[in-house]
Formats: sequence, C-alpha cells, structure tokens
Amino acid sequence: MAQRRSRTPNIDPRSQSRERALTLLYEADTKNVSGHTVIAGLVEPPDAVSLLIVRGVADNQEVIDGMISEHADGWTLNRMPCLDRNILRMATFELLHRLDIPQAVILDEAVQLAKTFSTDDSSRYVNGVLSSVAQYSR
Repeated sequence: MAQRRSRTPNIDPRSQSRERALTLLYEADTKNVSGHTVIAGLVEPPDAVSLLIVRGVADNQEVIDGMISEHADGWTLNRMPCLDRNILRMATFELLHRLDIPQAVILDEAVQLAKTFSTDDSSRYVNGVLSSVAQYSR
C-alpha cells in the first residue's frame, strides 16, 4: 500500500515525517491507544523521523501533556481539537528532546501543520501555547 502523498508539493522530507507522525498520533488518540500500538499494527513501519516522534510522544506523554496543560491558558487537553492536541504533543516532544532542531523551526512546522489540517484560529493558538512552552523547555 503506497503512503499518502503530502498535501503540500515539494515538501521537505522532515516536514513529511512530521505530517506522517501527526496522522499516527491522531489515530492513536481517536482509538484511545498508544502510539506504540498504532505502529505495531502497521504493515510497513514509518520512516525513522516519524517513528522517533511517535515513540517519543508515547514514552513521554504524561510530561508532555502536563507541560501543554500548564501553558494552555483556559483550555484543558480534552477540550482541544484532537489535531491541535497532537500537534502540540509532537512539538513539545521536539522542544524537550530534539535539541539539534532550532526552536523556531519546531514552532514554524507546528503552525504550518495547524494551518494545513486545522483552522487559522488553531494555528494562532498552537503558536501561542508553544511559544510559552519553548520558554521553559531548554
């Protein structure tokens, strides 16, 4: 089965990996299972970066969700749209554990995912929460 093409032509491979990770985390969230369970059920494993992100979010979800909750002014995780919640999880994982990637790149990628898959309001909200998380992550 061929992997779905990105909605954005000529997209950077790392951006494609983040997009794939988002779809896997979204599936895990909607099925109320871990990212590890979703990965284990795949016929073909995702690329290394997607795998790193999904496993990283699954392994650190309690800390990640705590940070998001602390910086998500007026919103609980359960109240957030599923896509936004998982974009925040991915980016928070990267802010905490992928120190080789500049914060600005992580925030920009998250905002772009929100613009592509969610709403304009979501992209602003994601940017605001992550900007706050970024101040305390490194």
